[in-house]
Amino acid sequence: MNIGNQCCLFWGIFLHISVCLGEDYDLDDKTGLGRSFDGIGGLSGGGATSRLLVNYAEPYRSQILDYLFRPQFGASLQILKVEIGGDAQTTDGTEPSHMHYEDDENYFRGYEWWLMREAKKRNPNITLIGLPWAFPGWVGNGGNWPYSFPDITASYVVSWILGAKQYHDLDIDYVGIWNERSFNSKYIKLLRYTLDKRGLERVKIIASDNLWEPITSVVFADKDLQDAVEILGVHYPGTNTVPKALKTGKKLWSSEDYSTFNDNVGGGCWARILNQNYVNGKMTATISWNLVSSYYDDLPFGRDGLMTANEPWSGNYVVESPIWITAHTTQFTEPGWMYLQTVGHFTHSGSYVALTDERGNLTIITETMTHDHSVCIRPPLLPYNVTAQNVTFHLKGTFASISELQVWHSKFDFKSNKTVLFQNLRPVKVIEGSFSIELDVDEVYTFTTVRNGHRGNYPDPPPSAPFPKSYKDDFDVSGNPYFSEAPNFADQTGVFEYFTNLTDPGPHNSTLRQVVTQRPVTWVADADQTISVIGDYKWHDLMVSCDIYMEAVHTGGVFVAVRVDKGGGVIRSTRGIFFWVYADGTYKVTNDLRGMTVLAEGLSGTRARVWYTLTLTVKGNYASADLNGYPLWKNAVLWEPRHGWVAIGTSSFELAQFDNFAIEALA
Repeated sequence: MNIGNQCCLFWGIFLHISVCLGEDYDLDDKTGLGRSFDGIGGLSGGGATSRLLVNYAEPYRSQILDYLFRPQFGASLQILKVEIGGDAQTTDGTEPSHMHYEDDENYFRGYEWWLMREAKKRNPNITLIGLPWAFPGWVGNGGNWPYSFPDITASYVVSWILGAKQYHDLDIDYVGIWNERSFNSKYIKLLRYTLDKRGLERVKIIASDNLWEPITSVVFADKDLQDAVEILGVHYPGTNTVPKALKTGKKLWSSEDYSTFNDNVGGGCWARILNQNYVNGKMTATISWNLVSSYYDDLPFGRDGLMTANEPWSGNYVVESPIWITAHTTQFTEPGWMYLQTVGHFTHSGSYVALTDERGNLTIITETMTHDHSVCIRPPLLPYNVTAQNVTFHLKGTFASISELQVWHSKFDFKSNKTVLFQNLRPVKVIEGSFSIELDVDEVYTFTTVRNGHRGNYPDPPPSAPFPKSYKDDFDVSGNPYFSEAPNFADQTGVFEYFTNLTDPGPHNSTLRQVVTQRPVTWVADADQTISVIGDYKWHDLMVSCDIYMEAVHTGGVFVAVRVDKGGGVIRSTRGIFFWVYADGTYKVTNDLRGMTVLAEGLSGTRARVWYTLTLTVKGNYASADLNGYPLWKNAVLWEPRHGWVAIGTSSFELAQFDNFAIEALA
């Protein structure tokens, strides 16, 4: 690579001609500035994507958070968007609502409150956003539509914002409508009215977290809706906008983007869209789904986060390339900086943006990512070619007096595996307002007057390790005071949370309880049964035991299961070996969650409101089980699936408790 004011002469003659003739690009603020930069962010939730992060021990948990949020260290994120939990499956799991029922409020459920506090602790200026994916069933009055009673829905959402402030001293800056689902103009206006009525005028509305249309046309035509909506937020825009969106005069955000495996191609995707979302679409904020891949790998969209932290049992985490690509922008800008009007594409492809602040600082970010090395999971990327090129930037207007720029560089090397990320190079001299740079393909550069960039670093975390083969949890809530969910359990339908029975001082006064008793207003097709998974997806031979307690008289049923092979939005079709007992005195063994394939069944003598111990053992093609230590059935023959998670759950949306959970992997 070469940075300077003259073409280097050691290139071969043909490459010398194609590169060193070069092109000139002006960076000038004389004719005015472009749009205001609003930040780069990450999205926690939209499917329980930070589920395992909270279970990391220190110092590793704080190290991960530093790589995400600490200014001038890692990604230095400027926006954190979180799911307003709705008790329903939203991609990789469920997140609990602060109001399971109409007369129930608890602002300490789940981990999003904790995560927002930790982000704010590191960056007090971080922008906070809340968005519902689903709603508890009472909000929809038993239907699957949150707008039937818009006043109830608005009050429910506003209560979450008020709770964030009252219980966690968190000021929510923006709130959305209903993720990637229909919007309702009447509801949006009522939400604005309710926010204002409750003294939350500063909280602005984003709509509609879906496509450009129809929200753009509706906002364009409705003055009251224009007044209610602050941001037009779209998902996966492919760096493009629509003319009418620009004509609204609203800020335009890519309010969910990326959603791509976090290898180097994913880093290339992120580099390209961070620049081109503004160059092509005038979008002033981009938010990654997801923030951190902190859920089981074999759930949908495994490792689609800016970094990976899905082994709290080992402490291992991986700082992936998107962290350092983010740093190219976030460490050298702040929300409120202004884009220059002179931004765009290079002649031989790639792009550049330039931003400035009121103090006259200048930051330029360039990217030359090739097509195959920057493909995002969506939308499709049309073919294009990038070639090595020499470019000369001419700094004009306010910037003409700049004499030196700091240089940060990333180079994706897909041939020799010599990728370098966020490397600080020697400064470039600006001579008579100009400097030249030879840009190779698959590179990212930052040229900046900001001098405090830093590539943060911690000692290597512990090595990766599989989930422990021997695992126990007695669900003693005193050992986990900050979180409502038991470590490493990943709820897929329903919500399983700590429960303390104040009237029972006996051995089961602290348990894990399934608490959702009404089907939520869903985002995907939740199962009719509730289920929470745990463990190693590769497990095949093992023994699991758990004490269970059915609370629903006559109709209730609970299960323990092994080799559970699916999760996320396809949880309804998951298979495995499910051992059920029911309050009517029967049992059943099925090969699927829905109970369609029965392997064994009979009488168990079980009833509600009595504790039982279930033990399920699977070896090879045979399964057997004990009830309170006595064989109930044995040697049921099974063929598929061959491996999967362990799980607990209930036969419907009903109350049930679990205690003294234990796993022993046999192979």
